[in-house]
Amino acid sequence: MRKFPLLALLIGLILMISACGTNKANPETEVSKGDKQEAESTDLLAKVKDEGKLLVGTEGTYPPFTFHDDKGELTGFDVEIAKEVAKRLGIEAQFMETQWDAIFAGLDSKRFDMIANQVGIRADRQEKYDFSDPYITSAGVLIKHVDNEAVTSFEDIEGLKAAQSMTSNYADIAKSHGAEIVGVEGFNQAIELINSKRADVTINDNLSFLDFKKHKPDAPVEIAATLDDASQSGLMFRKGSETLIDEVNKTLKEMIEDGTYLEISEKWFGEDVLK
Repeated sequence: MRKFPLLALLIGLILMISACGTNKANPETEVSKGDKQEAESTDLLAKVKDEGKLLVGTEGTYPPFTFHDDKGELTGFDVEIAKEVAKRLGIEAQFMETQWDAIFAGLDSKRFDMIANQVGIRADRQEKYDFSDPYITSAGVLIKHVDNEAVTSFEDIEGLKAAQSMTSNYADIAKSHGAEIVGVEGFNQAIELINSKRADVTINDNLSFLDFKKHKPDAPVEIAATLDDASQSGLMFRKGSETLIDEVNKTLKEMIEDGTYLEISEKWFGEDVLK
């Protein structure tokens, strides 16, 4: 009568030992898989290499940095820089065009991997995003209609209408001088509003203005004043993109050292705009 309970007890022990062994192995396997997936999701360089493309956010309406030529092709200084960076990484740059006011949200949502759009490097942005090394230096200028003799300095724009991209550095500067912001999608629209006198001024990039006047020397706009502090721009990334940023910085350094950067810079501006 006692043999059956003893046999049942032995079988139960064997089953328990087997189950314990299985349960012990599974958590280790799951943790290993989880760690691998997390590493893959955070290694942006591995992602773009695997996909063979770098998704680049840009406006496409901001000459001479990013715009469409007479044939409708996307081109510009930033476009060429991004293409060359991607080429040296052994991948292709795929541009995703969006309005300036939505470009940061596009990066946040992982619609693209990097922004190439003359994004100024400033402290509040560095709290949320990471930048490459600076690849261009420029100064902000106050642009007005030639008939507007009342504006000769930034102090004169208080109460005036300033045509600005709403979230740009220059919009902040215009606000700080008491201007009323009229939202625009890019430089060309800002100039159009000044030409038609629907806006009084715009604060914008001196390189954009010089390029515009080169193509339209008779346009009735001029520079009234220049900001004292030049600003630097960088390629912008989400936090956690260190592996890709390191490689991008290496390619930028190589481009500068072998003369490729200077060639692109002189093509668009006639000079070295790095510093």
